[in-house]
Amino acid sequence: MMIKALAVGPLQVNCYLVVCPQTRKTLIVDPGDEGERILEVLEQEKLQPELLVNTHGHFDHVGANSLLIEKTGVALAMHREDLPLLKVAARHAASYGLPAVESPLPTRYLANGDLIEIGSLSFEVIHTPGHSPGGICLYGEGHLFSGDTLFAGSIGRTDLPGGNLEQLLSHIRSQLLVLPEATVVHPGHGPDSSIGREKTINPFLNGDY
Repeated sequence: MMIKALAVGPLQVNCYLVVCPQTRKTLIVDPGDEGERILEVLEQEKLQPELLVNTHGHFDHVGANSLLIEKTGVALAMHREDLPLLKVAARHAASYGLPAVESPLPTRYLANGDLIEIGSLSFEVIHTPGHSPGGICLYGEGHLFSGDTLFAGSIGRTDLPGGNLEQLLSHIRSQLLVLPEATVVHPGHGPDSSIGREKTINPFLNGDY
């Protein structure tokens, strides 16, 4: 598996291009901004976009949806419970003085336990509400794409509409921390980590917060 990470936009969202090496089929995760830059990488690496997944509907994670869908025809998938956030994402961005581009609606809705297959790769959808009602993570091949659920040394904020701290912590503990400790965590912002590291040092999860 090949993973290309690009930090995009003013909030430096991690957009991930997850590639099946045999087929070059590619999963695009959270293209928050800089769609032309993402397209350039896809073209340079001769990648074939198969599916675009938003881990949640906040504007900083969906800003390049429209351009990528227009240029590549890739299908869009997300959890249905974040559809209301996706629909107002452009308005939310504009309220911060940031460029506002409406996203197309998803063509596929993801639920807990669903499988996403990209060439020879397979990822399980893990629904982890708390940062947002429809927040999800993708787990497979020893890797976890955690969106804004879990960060290196931190967790997603829960003070936005639809956020719930206890719900977020409960789902992290019951669904993420039970994964193998060697699982590499690729968060929506900031550096990579691992499940084992977060179990040890994350103050939100070990009682130090």
